[in-house]
Amino acid sequence: MSKKTVYETNFDRLVKLNICTAEGELRPDGRSISEGYMDLVLEQVNAPESISDKKCKTLSLAHYFTQNGDLCCDPDMVLIVYPKAKMVEVCSFQMAIPPIYQEVYPALGRYVPSLKKELNSFLRTWLTNLISQDHGVIWENQAD
Repeated sequence: MSKKTVYETNFDRLVKLNICTAEGELRPDGRSISEGYMDLVLEQVNAPESISDKKCKTLSLAHYFTQNGDLCCDPDMVLIVYPKAKMVEVCSFQMAIPPIYQEVYPALGRYVPSLKKELNSFLRTWLTNLISQDHGVIWENQAD
């Protein structure tokens, strides 16, 4: 059996976190709650214009904290899910302090290879940490 790519591994971890099904269907917007850890916020978002694949789905995963009355992300990642291929990859990364915003796909047909590798590796580690923190077990939907 061949070794899975980081994109396939990250898809499997989204399934384990109950963010999507094995078929790639996304759960409703919501919040994963795990006692002792920051909530994980999931929101379905529109794909940026730099993404041409209309068969993909995009979502944002984020942790938020309050500082001086402002809601700050730490981090907020936009992910691209390819249901048929059972793969996921990072589209963008941002955090509030220090302020960072990075786009893997800055324009249609263009990407930053080093950033793509770095951010997908970071996503793999973050998803592993979320699983070990028991995220994905208790979800509150935004409509609740």
